[in-house]
Amino acid sequence: MSVDLTLRAVSARELMDDPGADITMLERTYDRFSLVNAVVSRWRSVYRREIRPRARRGPIHLLDVGAGGGDVSRAIAGWARRDGLPISVTALDADPRAIRWARERGGGVEYRCAHTSDLVADAERFDLVVSNHLIHHLSGDELTGVLDGSVALVREGGVVLHRDIARSRLAYWGFAMGTAPFAKNVLAGSFIREDGLISIRRSFTRAEAAEVVPRGWQVNEEFPARLELRWEAGDAGP
Repeated sequence: MSVDLTLRAVSARELMDDPGADITMLERTYDRFSLVNAVVSRWRSVYRREIRPRARRGPIHLLDVGAGGGDVSRAIAGWARRDGLPISVTALDADPRAIRWARERGGGVEYRCAHTSDLVADAERFDLVVSNHLIHHLSGDELTGVLDGSVALVREGGVVLHRDIARSRLAYWGFAMGTAPFAKNVLAGSFIREDGLISIRRSFTRAEAAEVVPRGWQVNEEFPARLELRWEAGDAGP
């Protein structure tokens, strides 16, 4: 099967984003995200590199934007507890279905159903603002809003890290082949496999992301097929 990956498939829509999506499949998708993200998203290394060193200097508050079922938020909170570090984690999502499901899982995380603009309006501040697999879901205006909102929400000396997929043939066919053995068992009854392939088609390449982010943002690519949009106060210039 031929798949065109030369341009972003911006008109494609993930099934889980449908307000009328089957709730049983949606909740199973939230449940399976922890398995998928443990393999592909590399948040453990981000915790070691970016989050843990800051927490060793004092208490920090982290905001996870578009947290979905909250698996990344719970993982970060859990690693911090095991390390005895003072990290408080807020998982933010505008979808009440996701927040309702996530709250039932607890994990020492604060769950909030809101947009970043709501937190900006309340003058809230965080030491780290992060997201996982959010950016490719957004329209142009939504992306601008999330990036600007993230900058407004981070305290002096903090950092913003929006991590996503880097679109490539390696990413697409690697995910397709890697999930195929689990399509009828572990991933059955979820949107993981179909939505994952759509997500890759909707994702940015590094060059595309670099063209749309505002001044002061860094766009980094990691192997395999990881994209990171990073902002720190010192990068913005005068």
